[in-house]
Amino acid sequence: MYSHGSESLIKQAREIQESELQKFYSRLVKLLQGKEFGHETVDSLQRLHLILSASKYTRTLPPELQKRVLSLLSSPVEQLQVLSSAVLRETPPLSGQELNYNQENVSQLNSHAAALLLSQAGSRADLSSLCAQLLRSLESRSSEGPSHSLTHTLPILNTILTHCPQCLTEDHETLLSKKLVDWLRYASITQGGGASSGGFFTGPRSRQPAPIAELDGTVSGDFFTVLCVGQGFTDDQWMNVYSFSMLRHWLLTYHSVSNDNTTADTDDRSEIDGSVVSMVSATSSSSRLLPPKERLREKAFQYCQRLIEQSDRKAHKRTDADLQKACLVEAVCILDCVCVEDASLVYRTFPCIKALFGRLSSDLSFARVMLPIAQFYLNHGEMAAVDCESVWNLVFGRFPAELFNDHFLAHELLRFLRLNLESLQLRVPQYTHSFPNLLKLLAWDSPAVVDDFVDLLPSLVTAGTAVELLHTLLDLPCLSATLVLQLRSACLPISEPGGRCLLSLDAFRNPSFRGLFLFLLRGEAGDTIDRLGTLHELLAEVADWPRVIQCAQTVPVLLHIFFNTVTTVADEKLLAHLVLVMLERSSLLLNIPKYIKEIHRVFSCHLLRLCKLHPSLVVDQSHELLEFAGATANVYSKEEIYTHVVWVLGEYLSVSCDSRCSVRLITSCFEALEAVLFEITSSAPPPGAVCPAPRVVTTLMSALAKLASRSHDLIPRVSLFLSKLRTVTRGGSVAWCSDEEDLVAIVTRGEELWSLLKAPGVAQSVLTPPPHVTTPQWHRDINVAMPLQLRALTNLTHSQKSIPL
Repeated sequence: MYSHGSESLIKQAREIQESELQKFYSRLVKLLQGKEFGHETVDSLQRLHLILSASKYTRTLPPELQKRVLSLLSSPVEQLQVLSSAVLRETPPLSGQELNYNQENVSQLNSHAAALLLSQAGSRADLSSLCAQLLRSLESRSSEGPSHSLTHTLPILNTILTHCPQCLTEDHETLLSKKLVDWLRYASITQGGGASSGGFFTGPRSRQPAPIAELDGTVSGDFFTVLCVGQGFTDDQWMNVYSFSMLRHWLLTYHSVSNDNTTADTDDRSEIDGSVVSMVSATSSSSRLLPPKERLREKAFQYCQRLIEQSDRKAHKRTDADLQKACLVEAVCILDCVCVEDASLVYRTFPCIKALFGRLSSDLSFARVMLPIAQFYLNHGEMAAVDCESVWNLVFGRFPAELFNDHFLAHELLRFLRLNLESLQLRVPQYTHSFPNLLKLLAWDSPAVVDDFVDLLPSLVTAGTAVELLHTLLDLPCLSATLVLQLRSACLPISEPGGRCLLSLDAFRNPSFRGLFLFLLRGEAGDTIDRLGTLHELLAEVADWPRVIQCAQTVPVLLHIFFNTVTTVADEKLLAHLVLVMLERSSLLLNIPKYIKEIHRVFSCHLLRLCKLHPSLVVDQSHELLEFAGATANVYSKEEIYTHVVWVLGEYLSVSCDSRCSVRLITSCFEALEAVLFEITSSAPPPGAVCPAPRVVTTLMSALAKLASRSHDLIPRVSLFLSKLRTVTRGGSVAWCSDEEDLVAIVTRGEELWSLLKAPGVAQSVLTPPPHVTTPQWHRDINVAMPLQLRALTNLTHSQKSIPL
């Protein structure tokens, strides 16, 4: 985990002697007594932090040293602030030396001192006291203290709100809401210090503050916002920026008004008619009549409206254009918050949001802005009775189809889906049918988003999408390769002289194969394909690409989730169809050996579960199951799933499981399995294949014995085969089994079955026991004597242990 050098330093720090440590303390105190601090001081502070943090015991610094380190928190050098804060967090404060910032020294508070202060807060009361001091400092004018004091206060308050939102009282909330209103709406509209160009001819006229400007260079004609520019900014303009940065967090934390506050607000507005309140909230000039929190909502609404208007201006710099996008995201999110709090604002906000969507929807560079807009439509579209189809066509259509390789957008889109899963399932029909598009995000960057799809996949499984979704999951490695080919096709020349030509890339560009790749790149559910074998051949050379391998590794996990979910939403007819899909697709997978093996293992596991839940599936799909089990080639190429298909046939092809199971059906199944078992035990495996696994042979023998126990006419045929098997193996090794121990296990199993079949009644009870035998509850049934006997035996054994020898 650590390099050798790092481990050596940590070991030295842990094993330092007390005498040496005291000398080091004294030397550091002398260094900190100087007026200037050089590299030696910084190195010593770093060593002190290592000594304190490397020990599992808490060390206490000498009072003089702790006092000197504490004074560094107000140093103008940020590196010293960081080191002193880190050192003091590793040691307990001395009695009377805790950080207690009051009205006089709160101006010294910076982010590093605040981090230390928060770490030393022992209770909610401590945080509440700190909040009170910070809020009192906000009431002071900037001329009464250093200009940087206020700019540090809001971030510190925001941090406290994150960790303990209950520490603010109602008075605190009211005060902060009023201050935020002032900073957001009434900041200076002239540039701060540094606006003057200076020079020899600087005079009184040139020193007059210039007005703030918009991003396109025009003079601003409205109030200051974060998108205004100038050569310098005043303190209240900086507070405007800080206020906007924490506004959404504040609204989310305190969007619900307490009962007392609600009563007070009602009293304040008791003399105002409801229609007048509605009119007042619609105009900024009368918003002062509103209670503080409602007034803050109104000013937040106006601020965000202005930001949206400013975002339409042409920025001269790319950084300013990026800032416009970031502010649009935040503005739309804040508008969504205020509309959630006050539904009457929805009708005032929607025209602006709708116009913004119309302006930006054709430009995919604003994709990250579209997600908050989609959130707004989802939350308020039904109330405003607007058509949201174009929004969802963009979010579930173009975004994943064209921007699947945008990692940030993928993260935010999947986060949006997870946060709104229930609403999307209920109100957005496009969601469940867009899984071919959404899975492109998984196919492109599987490790980064697989956790998201673990949560999302169950919501995509419905009776109408289950079959196609299963096919799509199995084709995810093919989709991953196709996405890479799509990007390469767009950026690489059609022919590369002297270079190695990718056959798969040529196939992607070939019109005759274009339909296969377009099927994988489809945007909605509803299509089918019957040339998967051809597609796998075309993609054979890309099967070892890292992106394809990573994608293939996630498919088994998702298949488990799929089958666990589909059993809760599907009827027997659909489950029967899924069984057929599993049998069919077991031989139609991209040629990645490890991937094929894992898929067969998943299929085997869930085939057993489906048949256990619905045993009648075996009779319903007996023809297809027998066709699969009767193919000898499957013994060598699909050992896992073949073994489980044979076991399912032997276990559930019974009248006790389904009354439709006839003697004729049992006989046909017996003959198919008998032919396979005879073939694999009478000849060597085909060229290139290994000997059949002992589990396959024993499962076939057990299945034949079970079937024969249900149709006694078949018992002589099984007994004859088992006796021949014992006779053949006496001669030594056989061609179909290379391991002597495996051969002994097979013969032993055969002798057990032969012995059972000599008594057909016993064989049926042992090989096919009734449910009350396989799942006994005797130890819980109070109507039988078993619980009493168990308790008696327990008492006897306990009493015998207590008898002295």
